[in-house]
Amino acid sequence: MKFLDVAKVYASSGAGGNGCIAFRREKFIEYGGPYGGDGGRGGDVVAEAAENLNTLIDFRFQQHVKAQSGEGGKGKVMTGANGDDAVMKVPVGTQIYEEDGESLIADLTDAGQRVRLLKGGNGGFGNTHFKSSTNQAPDFAMPGQPAQEAIFILKLKLIADAGLIGMPNAGKSTFLSRVSAARPKIADYPFTTLEPQLGVVKIDESDFVLADLPGLIEGAHEGVGLGDRFLGHAERCATILHLIDGTADGVAKTYRTIRHELEAYGEGLAGKPEIVALNKVDAIPEKDLAKKKAALEKACGQKVHVISGVSGEGVSTVLRAMMRQINDRRVRRIAARPVIARAPVTRAERQTVNFKASVVAKSPLAELDLDVKVKSARPVIAPRKKKVAEAEKPVRKPLQKKKAVKGGGKAKAKPARAKHSAKARANKAALNRKRSRR
Repeated sequence: MKFLDVAKVYASSGAGGNGCIAFRREKFIEYGGPYGGDGGRGGDVVAEAAENLNTLIDFRFQQHVKAQSGEGGKGKVMTGANGDDAVMKVPVGTQIYEEDGESLIADLTDAGQRVRLLKGGNGGFGNTHFKSSTNQAPDFAMPGQPAQEAIFILKLKLIADAGLIGMPNAGKSTFLSRVSAARPKIADYPFTTLEPQLGVVKIDESDFVLADLPGLIEGAHEGVGLGDRFLGHAERCATILHLIDGTADGVAKTYRTIRHELEAYGEGLAGKPEIVALNKVDAIPEKDLAKKKAALEKACGQKVHVISGVSGEGVSTVLRAMMRQINDRRVRRIAARPVIARAPVTRAERQTVNFKASVVAKSPLAELDLDVKVKSARPVIAPRKKKVAEAEKPVRKPLQKKKAVKGGGKAKAKPARAKHSAKARANKAALNRKRSRR
């Protein structure tokens, strides 16, 4: 598959649907009134970062992206259907610019990240929307809003932890094939790598992504050779591995040439952490190796690693040095994330925010979950309810004590005194007899 890291896209959102002009006409309904619905909303143009993509080749054959327009309103106060959104699937690390190619709109660096580029038009109101006491039969409706159109420039910058730079035939592709499962093209002529290559490197139970960039030559910032168009893929790297061909003459001059091209490119690439390695030491005589290493250390001002991509000599040491710098950047990113403070729950925690709060002892449940704290804070009201219930129960009069019966028989329980006297019962019986005679 051809590698494509720049694409031009013509995008258009969906237009809003027009409002409907309709009136209710039914039998036995003399004054139906307005009956037109609103138009549907047009679709948006959305860009989404997809994890399974690594190139912009799809936009070479589909340069026009258009969202669906909204449906017009209908009678019976029916709203038109909304238009579908147009989703542009782009690789992670894609930057979206305006037509001039300089005004940055969005930078999609995380998988699943979405951004709305163009907004769909709103649907127009139907004549039902405009009815009132003074305008009971409006015969007009609003049209839908027009669509938005724009031209976008997509630029892909690979998200790699480390990058390989150097002159052509410096052994970058051989080094990548040695430390990862990637299989880039390897040949004995320059510019065998025409596009960036990625590989996953594993060292000491850690892993990182390594990007092999096409070779640079003198005057690359002016367009000589492949130019510096691929250096943008190294902008997101935590560290750069600068490989120098040890079999060539003038290793110090080669190093200065590449550094000059990085400074001419800008974008902070020259200030990134750099690891310098003298490659192909298996083909260098021992008497020349010390001289070239000393000259290179004097030119770069730091320690130079001696490696061989073919035999594997010194490769593990270089990978561990790269892993340390990558871990340092990961730690700085985690420390730079904003810390979301938890809201105070107990009174002791609220006192740290409000100094006027009363001092209370720390609850033994402070280390438990929030649900446990809330449950423990509720007042116990069960005993109080029990007392009230017992107080509302009717009081029963106890039976009188049993009296001993002569003859050794069992004593019968005498019921409590009647509520009404015998005279009251006689008066009530007489009154009932008089009522029955009537």
